[in-house]
Amino acid sequence: MQATLTVNDGRALIELEGNFTYEAHREFKQTTTNAIAAPGITLIEIDFDKVGYMDSAALGMLLLLNERAAGRKVVLTNCRGTVRTVLDIANFSKIFEIR
Repeated sequence: MQATLTVNDGRALIELEGNFTYEAHREFKQTTTNAIAAPGITLIEIDFDKVGYMDSAALGMLLLLNERAAGRKVVLTNCRGTVRTVLDIANFSKIFEIR
């Protein structure tokens, strides 16, 4: 998986590409750490447009991100297909805004 970070006007956009699985944990953590460290960030958006699959480890990474975000809003966007099904089964809409 690849993670690309774009920071603009208090918003950190992280675009994911590939399968979001345990193997992606280092890249995901590094990218999200950079997003959190950027000055003035109030919103972290994770874009799943190019993700075809995610596993339970990915759910755990999202939960850890939510904790590390320390009050910043985390939004999950472009979730569809298998990704949306996994998020729905895990009731992540109670934790994150899913668009």
